[in-house]
Amino acid sequence: MKSLVKIFSFLLVIAPVVAQAQFGGIDTFIGRIIEFIDTTLVPLVFALAFIVFLWGVFTYFIRGGNDPEKQKEGKNLMLYGIVGFVIMVSVWGIVNLIANGLGYTTEQIYVLPDAPYTNP
Repeated sequence: MKSLVKIFSFLLVIAPVVAQAQFGGIDTFIGRIIEFIDTTLVPLVFALAFIVFLWGVFTYFIRGGNDPEKQKEGKNLMLYGIVGFVIMVSVWGIVNLIANGLGYTTEQIYVLPDAPYTNP
């Protein structure tokens, strides 16, 4: 029974890769996963962490008032928001480090705007 579960699990994991092979290579599949993480997942989790942090600030200062229990809850929420930021920056960095190390880059060069200046 355990071997049947292992075989089924392996087939379940490998099925998307086999299906993706029909539409491109594994490079395209991994590139799309990295692009999804960079463009959708990371900003969404950043937004959630920021909302949790703001709710913690609101709970600590506004709802908390003189209630130490509410203030403690607000502190915990602010801490959870900050921990979420730290974890997401770490995950984002690790994913990009691995992607760049394996050569899966989008090759986009972002041009930063220059400040106007005058020659003396």
